[in-house]
Amino acid sequence: MPVQPAPASTPAQPPGSTAGQVPTGGAPASRGSVAIAADRLRSAATTEPGRLRIMGAVLAALVVVFGTVTAFEITDRAEAADDVVSRSQPLSADAASVYRSLADADTAASSGFLAGSGAEPAGVRERYEKDIAVASRLLIKAATHTDGTSESGRQIATLNEQLPLYTGRVETARAYNRQGLPLGGAYLRFANEQMSKVLLPAAQKLYDAESARLDRDDEDARFWPVLSVSLGLLALGALAWTQHRLYRRTNRVFNQGLLAATAAATVVLLWLAVGHSVARAQLTEAREHGQRSLKVLNDARISSLKARANENLTLVARGAVLTDDGKRDKYESEYGAGMVKLNDGLSRAKSLADDSEGRDPVEAATTSVAQWQDRHRAASTTDKSGDYDGALAKVIGAKDSTGESFDRVDAALAKALAHEQDEFTSAARNGRDALSGLPLGAAALGALGAAGAVIGINRRLSEYR
Repeated sequence: MPVQPAPASTPAQPPGSTAGQVPTGGAPASRGSVAIAADRLRSAATTEPGRLRIMGAVLAALVVVFGTVTAFEITDRAEAADDVVSRSQPLSADAASVYRSLADADTAASSGFLAGSGAEPAGVRERYEKDIAVASRLLIKAATHTDGTSESGRQIATLNEQLPLYTGRVETARAYNRQGLPLGGAYLRFANEQMSKVLLPAAQKLYDAESARLDRDDEDARFWPVLSVSLGLLALGALAWTQHRLYRRTNRVFNQGLLAATAAATVVLLWLAVGHSVARAQLTEAREHGQRSLKVLNDARISSLKARANENLTLVARGAVLTDDGKRDKYESEYGAGMVKLNDGLSRAKSLADDSEGRDPVEAATTSVAQWQDRHRAASTTDKSGDYDGALAKVIGAKDSTGESFDRVDAALAKALAHEQDEFTSAARNGRDALSGLPLGAAALGALGAAGAVIGINRRLSEYR
């Protein structure tokens, strides 16, 4: 019989492989592991103990995430509120003080010049030097808290560069004035022009930039922690659903662990809602009844300073400087515009004042402004009649002068500003303090709630062993 050919030899299969399989490296093993894990998870989810384990893990994760997110969000709000109290609002107030000090220095310089070719009054000289020193000190302070490339940094650089030029012109004007030379008046006008066209606009931009930073910090502090509230509601909903499910399956009303988790999440959510609501309300009060009043009062005070400087320069220039149309005295015209702004500012400040301590100084300033305007008209009439010395006495004299009225206006506005500043600081601090302790408390209660959820589920699981 014919000999059958031997069958072709089959290559040896790798251990653990089956016929027909082609090894392709580790990918099948990896897919197999994932598939096995998925199968085990599906298998566990089909049994009550498996489902309980999944629910316990989800509940613990939800409560922990809720507490953690709350801690981070409220920390951010608390830092913004602290910035409002300790950084941005003080810097905004300092910027306003820089503007006021520069405007007051210009007023004092013109008042001292009007005193004559002799030595100017010591009080006027001291006021000028104090204003310049205050402005220089506040600029140094602002520079240490400001990025040099920011808008504030650029304006601070401009002020630091231009202020020595201004003081140099004032000193030159004084030197010529002591010699009785009319050139002193020209230098004083140059100095005033530099102040009004360079220094004060830069100071205004600095104030605007710092006020914008204050507004941003205030908005950040008052912004609702939407994510935290949403997670808190989700966690409470999941806890309530789980307890209801256990009750339906076991007829047991209470699960102590889940009740503890629910209580912890509820406390955090209520603390979050109440604490942030109080903080938001206090910060809103600080903005509405403090910062807005401060801005209006600062603007009114600056208007009074500008009006006083222009009033003085009216006598210094003696009609030599006209408006662009050549029909009116420039400084007299600007004095009138400044007084209109001052009266408007006082009217708005009175409407914003929410108590007698803030309202009374504004009313006193309004009365003194009316007196100032009456005395100015009398001084202007005297000057136009040719009695320059008589007009001078009515402007810078020690008694019954426009300078006396101006000082009363300035003192009343300073008192109103101090009161509104206290109101702002008190309300803003209350807002910041309303958030204290919440970040740490939320994190601790979140951990406690997660532990309660795990314990509650484990107690139910123990019944299956």
